[in-house]
Amino acid sequence: MTTAHVTCPLCEATCGLNVTIDESRQVTRVQGDPDDVFSKGYICPKGASLGALHHDPDRLTAPLVKRDGKFVEVSWDEAFAEIDARLRPIIEQHGRDAVAVYAGNPSAHNVSAGLYGRVLYKAIGTKNFYTAGTVDQVPKHFSVGYMFGDGFSIPVPDLDRTQHLLILGANPLVSNGSLMTAADVRGRLKGIRKRGGKIVVVDPRRTRTTEAADEHHAIRPGTDALLLFAMINVLFAENRVSLGRLAEHVNGLDDVRELAKDFTPEAVAPLTGIDAAEIRRIALELADAERAAVYGRIGTTTQTFGTVCSWLIDVLNVLTGNLDREGGAMFTLAAAGQNTGPGARRKPFRTGRWKTRVRELPEIFGEVPVATLAEEIETPGDGQVRALLTVSGNPCLSTPNSARLTDALRQLDFMISIDVYLNETTRQADVILPGPTQLERPHYDVALYQLAVRNVANWTPAPLSTSMPQEWETLLRLTGIVTGQGPDTSVSALDDFVAGQVAQSGGLDPAVAGDRTGPARLIDLMLRAGPYDITLADLEAAPHGVDLGPLKPRVPEILRTASGKIELAPEAITVDVPRLAAELAKAPEERMMLIGRRHLSSNNSWMHNLEPLVRGGNRCTVQVHPADATRLGLADGALASVNSRAGKIEVPVEVTDEVRQGVVSIPHGWGHDLDGVRTQVAAAHAGVNSNLVADESQLDVLSGTAVLNGIPVELTPA
Repeated sequence: MTTAHVTCPLCEATCGLNVTIDESRQVTRVQGDPDDVFSKGYICPKGASLGALHHDPDRLTAPLVKRDGKFVEVSWDEAFAEIDARLRPIIEQHGRDAVAVYAGNPSAHNVSAGLYGRVLYKAIGTKNFYTAGTVDQVPKHFSVGYMFGDGFSIPVPDLDRTQHLLILGANPLVSNGSLMTAADVRGRLKGIRKRGGKIVVVDPRRTRTTEAADEHHAIRPGTDALLLFAMINVLFAENRVSLGRLAEHVNGLDDVRELAKDFTPEAVAPLTGIDAAEIRRIALELADAERAAVYGRIGTTTQTFGTVCSWLIDVLNVLTGNLDREGGAMFTLAAAGQNTGPGARRKPFRTGRWKTRVRELPEIFGEVPVATLAEEIETPGDGQVRALLTVSGNPCLSTPNSARLTDALRQLDFMISIDVYLNETTRQADVILPGPTQLERPHYDVALYQLAVRNVANWTPAPLSTSMPQEWETLLRLTGIVTGQGPDTSVSALDDFVAGQVAQSGGLDPAVAGDRTGPARLIDLMLRAGPYDITLADLEAAPHGVDLGPLKPRVPEILRTASGKIELAPEAITVDVPRLAAELAKAPEERMMLIGRRHLSSNNSWMHNLEPLVRGGNRCTVQVHPADATRLGLADGALASVNSRAGKIEVPVEVTDEVRQGVVSIPHGWGHDLDGVRTQVAAAHAGVNSNLVADESQLDVLSGTAVLNGIPVELTPA
């Protein structure tokens, strides 16, 4: 028996795990690592299933090529020859924009995809680049980009020192944090209450997080921006704005005061469903708290005012003097890969460098809205998407009106998927390239450590060897194809080139990394160029991680705006305020509104094929309040028909007072009952794809992010 100390690569918490492996390479036990500097032994059901994921018999172990409509296993050389023969002619005849890329959620948890994916994407050179971000978090990147100057300058709550935490549209006890890397959120929230602090949750549904809070306010879906503006209105009206040491670093205070003038608590109360007196109390208690932070997540980003919500959350943090101070919302200083570290190049954030061909929606953070992918495939003309590369993604389940996208994929001339499963999306591919298991590859969380509630770093060498190519090697071979070097390009030569670029950006000689290759070399170079005196050898000598200390104030060093100040009212965001103000004249929404939800044992569609995570009853239900169930004639356990402009699904009813009246909730990522997939466990617990009723025409105006929370629907007995 051997025990490997690994960082869990399955969600954003980055917990340390002890994985026991026997002589036959079988994972016999997975436990939390009590010596991990960040998680201190915490483990959730997802982490405990790491062995089941490693041994999943449905994982692909060889490349697949579709021949005569059926997949056959081929050698790696055959697979790359097929790609070269079919992809290069498309690029040569129709241009690089004829190739689209979709990068899915697991890419963020894969150091190879994170570091070498960008090399391939740049080599492809397409404007049609999509990720899961535009069904998730891009509004936050947009708002912080214009406020602070970089799309990754996202303040995170200093959970270990705050006294007052206001949470909107987030369920961190289930998500384990999101855009907030925090192991053992439950323990950290308990710490707030143990210190005599307070936790307030604003959410249409009573979640596991609300059960751990002091207060829960069941807001109407999609009205968070109205609530936030009303709180800002109260701060100005009651003379409770206090910028503290940030006063000399802020532009636009008077503009925000003027913008908030019409959003009184009385004006927004009928729309939000929260009493005006309560709104005042929430705002004043936030202002009076010794150390406080406001945090919002997917419920605030995937709605019709997602960017405005994301902006107002940080405006509140600034106005209460809680941005960039201990116990408030602070900026992480990551050990590697951060664009806002000391000495980093100052390049102000901007968007709209190009637009989508059909709807003319602007580029945000290097990508365009995935809700437009189907129309870019369907619509003839110059720049029509004819080929698609998906990287660890399942957009046929995760994007709005996914039935339309599924039909569109069948029209492609060629499709490649880098994925370990034959799933609802990859079944449409012509070539599927698998990768090693999570225990057969090294790991370092480049992106997630930039959002950690404490500065930490941890390197996981691959506990097990494999004959399968590492994904970074696969990505570089594809890079050779799209750059015209052919399917047999020298991976080592390309790797040397990439390492040279990384070293140059950090002012280093690549030789300092010694004989390392692949991600290990790049991480070593990035650490050496980072803000701490640390190398990869230091992390290798510390298998439980390195604690780099609590968060520290970083303003003005972190700012990358043209003015060098926090832009409290950037025009790129405030241009959408009149649209929000128009809501004040409307009557409260009377239609049923659909919101999502997630479970602790689920992390999007790609973990639904693990037996330990799907045990028990079918959790893919439509939750309905008892009063609504009675009014609509819906019975607990019976099927309900859920209808929207985009489509119709039938889902088992779960009558519960966890949701407020007028709201229904269906989890996302399900719908595994399709032909041509090879995921036996998922198919046996198929559930229903809620994105069949999500409307691809309904977007956050500024960022193009899909509206997945607050979708008008009709419910009837099926």
